[in-house]
Amino acid sequence: MTIALLTGASGFIAGHVLKILLEKGYTVKATVRSQSKADYLKGLYPADAKLSFAIVEDIAAPNAFDEAVKGVDVVVHTASPFHFKVTDPVNDLLDPAIKGTTSILHATKNFAPQVKRVIITSSFAAIINGAKGDWPEHTYSEADWNPVTWEEAIGTNPATTYRASKTFAEKTAWDFVEKEKPNFTITTINPPLVWGPMIHDVTPETVNTSNANVWALVNGSQATIPATPTPAWVDVRNVAEAHVNALETPAAENQRYFIVAGKYSYKEVSDIVLKNFPELTGKVPTEGVISSKKLYDVDNSKSKKDLGIEYISLEQSVVDLTKQLVAWV
Repeated sequence: MTIALLTGASGFIAGHVLKILLEKGYTVKATVRSQSKADYLKGLYPADAKLSFAIVEDIAAPNAFDEAVKGVDVVVHTASPFHFKVTDPVNDLLDPAIKGTTSILHATKNFAPQVKRVIITSSFAAIINGAKGDWPEHTYSEADWNPVTWEEAIGTNPATTYRASKTFAEKTAWDFVEKEKPNFTITTINPPLVWGPMIHDVTPETVNTSNANVWALVNGSQATIPATPTPAWVDVRNVAEAHVNALETPAAENQRYFIVAGKYSYKEVSDIVLKNFPELTGKVPTEGVISSKKLYDVDNSKSKKDLGIEYISLEQSVVDLTKQLVAWV
């Protein structure tokens, strides 16, 4: 019986990680920020599910995970903010991402010496070089790192701050392993924009940042097709699968994985929605920013080879998400 600690279990990606872990027979200790979030997740599963909870109100607080890690065999760390509502770059994004990662790694080393594997949710944000823009001659892979500086991170661009938070958090993790020589290896999972069906507790007002882009197309609030600023995407179920497969794959030790299905445009998304949900005609925009520019490419071959990921298509992902969203229209 393997006991897995899943941090940030009430999140979009983590909800799917939790589902897979329980289906595969893991005993799961899940960290959440409040008892109400624990109660919601508990209600999704049978009473005899091998699921318990630890309340961690602030992942950036000193020693936040010291108690939670005790007695577990593996750690999946997904807890980190993803939003662009930034008033204080350090307190809103940088500290929670960086200190949360530091806290879970120190806690695991100090209080769970039996742990051999830690999986960390990172992001394409830690791979992409924003200064290069479209970069049509380049193919992004795990070999790339975002060169963002701290001075850029604390500037006024929320997207840059978010990308920096993921970059610095991941670099902190790799630095920790190199300097501290813990008993465990780490694996980082680096997805771009993540879409797909939602398991976590969500309402039209609280829909996660990535799915909110599709929700705006479906609910009629987006009058025109928007520009596609970062044209790489993946389905949440593949991201969750990658986390769990990385736990069980020796080849994944001390590796990072770019978990990406391919590229998209919002024009394609709009077309998919209208094709499969004709009742939304008049709400979903058909005119707008249609770009024919050549953009960078993406390479997912390492994740296919090592983790056995078979990527869900853009159409299936958008349709499965929209089936949920239409209930809100």
